[in-house]
Amino acid sequence: MGGTAVVVGGGIGGLAAAIGLRRIGWDVRVVERAATLADAGAGISLHANGLRALDALGVGADVRAAARPQYTGGTRTPGGRRLARMDGAALERALGTPIVGIRRTVLHRLLRDALPPECLLVGVTVSALDRSAADRVGVPAGDEVLDADLVVAADGVGSRLRSLLFPGHPGPVYAGSTVLRAVTERPLELCSDFELTWGRGAEFGHIAFGDGRAEWHAVLNAPAGVRHADPLGMLRRRFADWHDPVPALLDATRPEDVLHHDIHELATPLRSFVAGRVVLLGDAAHAMTPHLGQGACQALEDAVTLAAALASQPSVTTALARYDAERRPRSQAVARAARQAGRMGQQLSHPLAVALRNTALRLAPSRVTVRAILRHADWTAPSLD
Repeated sequence: MGGTAVVVGGGIGGLAAAIGLRRIGWDVRVVERAATLADAGAGISLHANGLRALDALGVGADVRAAARPQYTGGTRTPGGRRLARMDGAALERALGTPIVGIRRTVLHRLLRDALPPECLLVGVTVSALDRSAADRVGVPAGDEVLDADLVVAADGVGSRLRSLLFPGHPGPVYAGSTVLRAVTERPLELCSDFELTWGRGAEFGHIAFGDGRAEWHAVLNAPAGVRHADPLGMLRRRFADWHDPVPALLDATRPEDVLHHDIHELATPLRSFVAGRVVLLGDAAHAMTPHLGQGACQALEDAVTLAAALASQPSVTTALARYDAERRPRSQAVARAARQAGRMGQQLSHPLAVALRNTALRLAPSRVTVRAILRHADWTAPSLD
């Protein structure tokens, strides 16, 4: 079964969906509202499930070659005391791959390179759909209307299409935390590939890249919408007494490179990821907090599962029903787990609660941490060949 698809949204999930659909013989256009694909973002960790999805899409080897494996690191207190150790080698033995770190700009480029340039239509906002026909969807895109057998809504946490399809849904809500992040301007000598530090209502973490530079992020409990005239200066004061290399990472960063975003999630699960010939994917379907590092991985799973369903089912309708049945329970369960991880991790601020959590982490054997990662990362991608 082949057809014509329009993917709304040129982020990780949308590009991956386009690659998957083309692999099974569909004609695809990707419509992105940004006039230029600047690939905002800093760095990302990809777990085994995301890498397996990329393998199924045919780009896994290129992503691995551009990424840095995460073998060492873990979780610490602001004073530097070890709470938990990440055993990347154990994960590799269990899953066939360690977690890897890669710049978002590089990942976006690799995904775009897997598509012909004529697939991409940029600088166009899709704010309406013509769903008057039972088996076709009209997509107003600038001066033309794209006619599609299928529309993939991959337009992010603030999805316009989701609000059109499910007007009664409350939409995304503020998760109580805000995140600042950047990639360092210069390389640093780091003792670990990946690390998190948990304070009271605050988290600081880093991902080391192959060129010696690193992505860092600071997640803070804060009211929504709070912004700072000098974000980097605020962070240097906030984390001045935290262990090395936290101050060094901030010192290696240019002020203009700091990104600041409030964290929103779909706390109210959608009752379906499908409405007729329109299917939701990625953050548009299941935006989650970043505390498990699974947001992009779940979007990649979506993309492969959608393509596999369309390749194996007798009709678009049955394929979308299968996609919904497979993806909605899993992705919504991961979203709940991410929310709980944040509440027990970065968002904890009461001194007694923080002390109890830290004690529990120190006493837990390393295999407990490995099992926690395996719970979400051990996913097998369907074949698209």
